[in-house]
Amino acid sequence: KDGQTREHALLAYTLGVKQLIVAINKMDTTKWSEDRYQEIIKETSNFIKKVGYNPKHVPFVPISGFNGDNMIEASSNCPWYKGWEKETKAKATGKTLLEAIDAIDPPSRPTDKPLRLPLQDVYKIGGIGTVPVGRVETGIIKAGMVVTFAPAGVTTEVKSVEMHHEQLVEGVPGDNVGFNVKNVSVKEIRRGNVAGDSKNDPPKACESFNAQVIVLNHPGQVGAGYAPVLDCHTAHIACKFSELLEKIDRRTGKS
Repeated sequence: KDGQTREHALLAYTLGVKQLIVAINKMDTTKWSEDRYQEIIKETSNFIKKVGYNPKHVPFVPISGFNGDNMIEASSNCPWYKGWEKETKAKATGKTLLEAIDAIDPPSRPTDKPLRLPLQDVYKIGGIGTVPVGRVETGIIKAGMVVTFAPAGVTTEVKSVEMHHEQLVEGVPGDNVGFNVKNVSVKEIRRGNVAGDSKNDPPKACESFNAQVIVLNHPGQVGAGYAPVLDCHTAHIACKFSELLEKIDRRTGKS
C-alpha cells in the first residue's frame, strides 16, 4: 500500500517491458507462510492485470534475499511450494529466481537499425583528442565510419572505438563506448547530442513531434500550452504541448 511497486509496474509496461518476474521477498519474516504468499499473488495479479500484463505469463517466486533462500537453489523452508510456471510460447516451470530469469526470452539486439548513440559526456584527452562517450542504442559504430551529431550538425570520422579501455572492432547495442573523433572540439558537441551514421538515416533535430504521454501524478491540468521539461535519453530540454490529439486506453493502445 502506498509503495512504488504499482508505479514501477506501470512504468515498465508503458516503457515497453514485455516480460515480468514477480519475486516475493522477505518470506522469512512471515515464517514462509503459504497464506501470505497466495495473498500477495492475488493482490499483485490484480494490479499488474490493470496495468496490462497477463498474470499467466508471469512467474511468482517466493524468496528471502537476506538469507539467499530460493534465489539460486530451491529452498527447504517451503515444502508447500510446488514451483512457478508461466505460459508463453512454450510453458516454462521452475523453482528458483535464477531459473525464472533464465526462462526470459532474450530480446534481439537491434544491430540492423541505423546507428543511434546518445552522448553521456564529451572528454578532451591529452594526446588523443576529443572523445564522446555513450551507450549504443541501435546500429553499430566502428573506426572509419563518418558520423553526424544532431542537433549540433557536426559530421566527422571515427578514429577508434573503445570499451573499458580496450579497443573494439565495433560497438553494438548495449555497449557503453568511448570513441575518438577527428577535428572536432569539445565545445562543438555535448551531452544530449545523438551520433548517427551520416550515410544511413542520420539523426536530425525536429521542431515538433507526436508523443504518447502517461500522467502518473500531476496536481494541475495538463493541456495545450503546458510547458514541462523533457528528459529524452541523455537530453534535458524544455518543450511545450501545442495540442492534445486524443486520450488512449493504455492497455489496448486505442483511443
